[in-house]
Parts: sequence; C-alpha cells; structure tokens
Amino acid sequence: MPAITLAALLGFTGVVLGALGAHGPVHEILSRHAALAIWQTAVFYHLVHAVGSLWAAERRPVTAWFWAAGILFFSGSLYTLALTEIRWMGAVTPVGGLLFLIGWALVLKPQRPPKKG
Repeated sequence: MPAITLAALLGFTGVVLGALGAHGPVHEILSRHAALAIWQTAVFYHLVHAVGSLWAAERRPVTAWFWAAGILFFSGSLYTLALTEIRWMGAVTPVGGLLFLIGWALVLKPQRPPKKG
C-alpha cells in the first residue's frame, strides 16, 4: 500500500473514531466507564500522526509506517482500554509511544540526496 493511501486511511479512521466517541452508543459506554478523556487522548495522537503521515508519505514513507504502527499500539490500546476497561491494555500503550518517537527521530535524520545518473 502506498504511504499516501495509508495516511488517508489513518485520517479517515481518526475522524470516524473521534465522532463515535462524541456521539451515540460508543459515547454512552465511554461515559459509563468514565473514559472519555482516555478516548480523546487516543483520538488526538491518532489524528496528529495521521496528519504527520500525510506529510511524510512523499518525503519519508518509512516514517509514515512507523507512525501507523504507533497509532495501532498507542491509540489502539487506549481505544480498547476505554471501551472494555481491560487495564493491562495500558501496558501496551508505551510500545506505541516508542514507535511514534522512532518516526520522529527518522524525521530528524538527514536524508541522502538521490543518486544521479
């Protein structure tokens, strides 16, 4: 899958999950679990890195993939925690944070210019 497609899917799913957390049955579950703030944190990091992936798609595609994995582990564990109250999911969250940091470190790394000829 091209990194630009990945970035678009990340953005799409981030908006959908944000809307689900704000309205309807998912909102009711989150309210009952007192987990709205957890869901909002997951959506925030999801969308920040989706937008970052859009930037990285053409410039540093590997970074977009690290951020996608970060979203899966970081935001995914928080979404699961918020909906199910399975507390050990919180132990997965730092793995996603580490993947986010690797992606940011790759942005800092100077790129080699393309080979000529």
